[in-house]
Amino acid sequence: MSEVVAIMSMSLDGFVAAPDGDVMGVFAWYFGSGDVEVRTGGSNPMTFTVSEPSAGYIRGLTSRLGAVLTGRRTFETAQGWGGNHGWGPAFVLAHEIPEGWPRPDSTVHFVTDGIESAVQQAKEAAGGKDVGVHGADTIQQLLNAGLLDTLHVDVAAVLLGSGVRLFDHLADTPAVLGDPTVVQGVGVTHLRYPVLKGARP
Repeated sequence: MSEVVAIMSMSLDGFVAAPDGDVMGVFAWYFGSGDVEVRTGGSNPMTFTVSEPSAGYIRGLTSRLGAVLTGRRTFETAQGWGGNHGWGPAFVLAHEIPEGWPRPDSTVHFVTDGIESAVQQAKEAAGGKDVGVHGADTIQQLLNAGLLDTLHVDVAAVLLGSGVRLFDHLADTPAVLGDPTVVQGVGVTHLRYPVLKGARP
């Protein structure tokens, strides 16, 4: 059964980007934390060079993905992934469709009628595989709507001090997560938490 899986890098003090939107502080471990190459695929592919534990973690996670769901800010930062995301069709939450989109031969779609519709469309496109989610605001919306199944948080060995928080604006807290799975990389710790819907301390 298809699950909705949040995937984000975060500083130890809880930020996914600096105040100016720069994400390299929390993504630096993807580029030079080891000598194992992991290629992303898609129209705008990247090659990560990470430690062996991180490489196994990334490959295991992404092999289960069939689509991606994200917000407009992430779409803009990634420059639309060249029109085709490496994880499969991408669904972007937006108030309106950006100028110049949709594009021929692109698998990027824009959803203007809300988070529930976006999840439904992404699951259908994933063909039974999981839907990977990028973006702090999108993850917060999914948590508030009870639509997120799993949190994958890559905790980078950095303190940003301020910026964009991953877990701001949550409606139903405190909330209890399931027991974590932990993978220790180089410069990063990979955490996986099941989301226990409706659980309270």
